[in-house]
Amino acid sequence: MKVAIVHYWLVGMRGGERVLEELVKLYPQADLFTHVADREKLSNLLRDRTIRETFVSRLPGARRHYQKYLGFMPRALEELDLSGYDLIISSESGPAKGVIPPPGTPHICYTHSPMRYIWDQYGAYRDRLSWFGQLYFSHLAHRLRTWDVCSAARVDQFVANSSFVAQRIHSYYRRDAQVVHPPVDLDAYHLPKQPTERTHYLFVSELVPYKKADLVIEAFRGLDRKLLVVGDGEQRPDLERNLPPNVQLLGRVPGRDLPDLYQSAKALIFPAEEDFGIVPVEAMACGTPVLAYGRGGVRDSVIDGRTGLFFEEQTTQAVRDAINQFETAEFDETDISKYASSFGADRFRREFSGVVDQVLSGLRYQK
Repeated sequence: MKVAIVHYWLVGMRGGERVLEELVKLYPQADLFTHVADREKLSNLLRDRTIRETFVSRLPGARRHYQKYLGFMPRALEELDLSGYDLIISSESGPAKGVIPPPGTPHICYTHSPMRYIWDQYGAYRDRLSWFGQLYFSHLAHRLRTWDVCSAARVDQFVANSSFVAQRIHSYYRRDAQVVHPPVDLDAYHLPKQPTERTHYLFVSELVPYKKADLVIEAFRGLDRKLLVVGDGEQRPDLERNLPPNVQLLGRVPGRDLPDLYQSAKALIFPAEEDFGIVPVEAMACGTPVLAYGRGGVRDSVIDGRTGLFFEEQTTQAVRDAINQFETAEFDETDISKYASSFGADRFRREFSGVVDQVLSGLRYQK
């Protein structure tokens, strides 16, 4: 088949791009389309592909300020010529699914998340802007919601990365979605080869408000426990100003060093409401329990009482209570790691291929 894969933007290697790598492995001859690509920040697998960018990439400063051109992206997608393709796969978190497929060409959308900044987290994003930015963004978001719902009709089958995202797809688009969880790299994340002393708690995330790093740090203030914080972002200067002595900010950590931090951690603290959350699965693959806020995609990955513990409020006290409960409980790191191995790349490719086969078989039956 001649396959087109449409991804929102390619400016780094995060969870969406790791899924894209697996799609490329499934369809190695596929053509990639995106709004903006920064090849220096991509993996070798993606960097070596033929990548076709929309006209957004030719706008001034687009590789650094692509998000400011959000309003141009719907039209840019609709101007892509996808005639001659037998299958279209869109990878949606920013605008990607709004392409116009040729008649009879199936379009499958793997949804990491409906655009949170125009839907469930609209208020949080808007409130971070200046008064003029709020005025502009409120107008833009209104237009984007209308387009986002209309363009959902161009998708034959939605695939969600979690049950939580599937619920949101139904809420916003009134469409059903099959769930295929994203893959974790089991070659990189696994139990330590030698018994390792677990010395610290761990937080891994961007330092932005909804990730709740400030909440976790406050929970450790005054505790006789060590917390390592991995990540960087807009909140870091504020966090550094009043950092407890038992908390260390490590900043961005090279991917090759992250498994060691997981393997030597007592537990991962995960207080955000995420679409899925690949970080908890990476930690569990290393045998590390997860103390998580019990809402969102994490309910698809963490088993309360077996691979971690849930706390029910995003508060400092709830995190402290979870830590105290954890330290009186027993967890089997081998069992945790074995469970996490079910989220490997082979499983992802098998399940996603199954969805594609179902869609293609259905179209053949209709003909």
